[in-house]
Amino acid sequence: MLKIKKLQEGNNVMFQLEGKLDTTTAPDLNAAISSCHGDFQDLILDFEKLKSLLSAGLRVLLFTHQGMKDGQRLLLKKVPELILDILEITGFTDILNIEQE
Repeated sequence: MLKIKKLQEGNNVMFQLEGKLDTTTAPDLNAAISSCHGDFQDLILDFEKLKSLLSAGLRVLLFTHQGMKDGQRLLLKKVPELILDILEITGFTDILNIEQE
């Protein structure tokens, strides 16, 4: 199960994620991101309460990153250590913007 809470912060959109981002829940996140229609400067994903990230979730991150227009960026915030390890092993830390607070 994945809870997705959307917040608007000026020109930015933030999604707070809670639960598991896997094959079952990745389409939900993809649909939430698609509903923004690209109307943002930064798309922020708050991972503070994310418990796991599997390959389907990585695929959503990759496609979202690849779909960014000029002047837009995908930003991951508050990434738990276990999920950060997954991002490092898969090379996602080299292509994604990650901010740890």
